Amino acid sequence: MGRGWVFQHDNDPKHTTKEWLRKKHLKVLEWPSQSPDLNPIENLWRELKVRIAQRQPRNLKDLEKTGQSRWWEQEIPMEGAIAKGELITHNLTELIKPEAYLVRLTPITRFGEGDSTDRIIRYSAPANPHLREFQCSFEDEAVCMFTQDKTDDFDWTRHSAATRDTKYTPNTGPSSDRAGSKQGFYMYIETSRPRLEGEKARLLTPTFNVAPKSPYGTVNAAPTYCFGFYYHMYGKHIGALNAYLRQKGQSGSDSSLWTLVGNQGDRWKQAKVNIHPIASFQLLLEGIRGPGIEGDIAIDDVTIEEGECKDPPPNNLRSLAPPTTPHIWQLLVTLPLVFVGLQR
Repeated sequence: MGRGWVFQHDNDPKHTTKEWLRKKHLKVLEWPSQSPDLNPIENLWRELKVRIAQRQPRNLKDLEKTGQSRWWEQEIPMEGAIAKGELITHNLTELIKPEAYLVRLTPITRFGEGDSTDRIIRYSAPANPHLREFQCSFEDEAVCMFTQDKTDDFDWTRHSAATRDTKYTPNTGPSSDRAGSKQGFYMYIETSRPRLEGEKARLLTPTFNVAPKSPYGTVNAAPTYCFGFYYHMYGKHIGALNAYLRQKGQSGSDSSLWTLVGNQGDRWKQAKVNIHPIASFQLLLEGIRGPGIEGDIAIDDVTIEEGECKDPPPNNLRSLAPPTTPHIWQLLVTLPLVFVGLQR
């Protein structure tokens, strides 16, 4: 038989044996870890379900008793066929509150909907626990789930002064991260050959949902968020750095938020701009290669905070529309299933 899996806090194999599980009082399933003496998941679940049931709602009725509930639904398109026995994963990054949730999965085939399965889970917010802000300093290799735009000419890369190529172009680029650390990381565009003038590198934030204030799931007014970041634009061949807002369901080009052109000196500077999304959105940072190799651009410490920007620095281009303040939810879509979640 294969090994079973238990989700546990520290990923230590000795903490997933039958003896350990029976002696401990497991409260939250958090992190995947192999168990040396348990069979596959069906047997493992029998070992754990009593402990979990004692600490979490056992059914939909129990969950609804804990407070006001609200359902959301999303269809996730499939790319290609799923083989029999294939393991598919999905990150429920919408679960931002440390509460109990009912998650319902329903497969959709060419013959219609299949049988649904329900699971009650509890989110414990191991990263970015603040509900009303997003912060990223690019210290982790996952770069806060930023992605490269597929329509650009080349990519942003993660750099630090300590790991920088010894053959780097002088007189351009930062000598440390925004905090002054040579070990700290930032995102960077390298404009040496074979890059050509006018080529673009575009970096996208994760997708964020605008959470509705209304119990009926509607947004009555566009919320306000402050989008901020630090930039380093040093070199005689600097091209341009642009920021855009991309919203779901809105055709046409991305909305321009902020732009800056040319050499800004060998120092980090901050930009802030108000945004007013009316649908799920991403923010896009675009670096454009200038006329020569001394045109490297870097960004660091990207933030999105609820509410108007406080003391915005110069060079903010504009913001787009009227304010209020619902929560911001982060969404990552990777699995071709439909999930329906109930939040207490």
